[in-house]
Amino acid sequence: MLILLNKPHQVLCQFTDPDGRATLADYVDTPGVYPAGRLDYDSEGLLLLTDDGRLQARISQPKSKTRKRYWAQVEGAAGDEQITQLTGGVQLKGGSAKAVSANKIDEPAILWDRDPPIRYRKNVLDDWIEITLSEGRNRQVRRMTAAVGLPTLRLIRYSVGPWNLDGLAPGESREITTKEAWGALGG
Repeated sequence: MLILLNKPHQVLCQFTDPDGRATLADYVDTPGVYPAGRLDYDSEGLLLLTDDGRLQARISQPKSKTRKRYWAQVEGAAGDEQITQLTGGVQLKGGSAKAVSANKIDEPAILWDRDPPIRYRKNVLDDWIEITLSEGRNRQVRRMTAAVGLPTLRLIRYSVGPWNLDGLAPGESREITTKEAWGALGG
């Protein structure tokens, strides 16, 4: 089975936490499933969980090049030069990273309120960027936007491969069969 979860902000991508923070156990009560990839504590959006080790590897292994689309609210005005840098490659600690695609977008229509809300500053502009990656290093989108002078204020993963957040409010999940999941991946 594959579970599509809209992971809320400030939820750990694990099932236990000795410090008492919110975890996946607060949202998923299906035994034997594990995340296929990670989403950091400060990020929101689509997280996939499965009980099929082969499916988990196919989704999360770097060699599979599964595309992940993110919406990043950034501090500052995103210009053409910064968008070009994101797709052309930026230097990060640990090597170069580049987006498959990056575009400035309007605030997503399906956006929900975040708790706690993003700090609003009247005299500081912010923009939304949609970034697609085919790899997933630790905090990669945040590090890439910072490298081009646009620190990320809010980060939402909208899609992983053929699956997306449509119809899922924060904390909600939907299950699909393993057969359907493999079919969606073309295998």
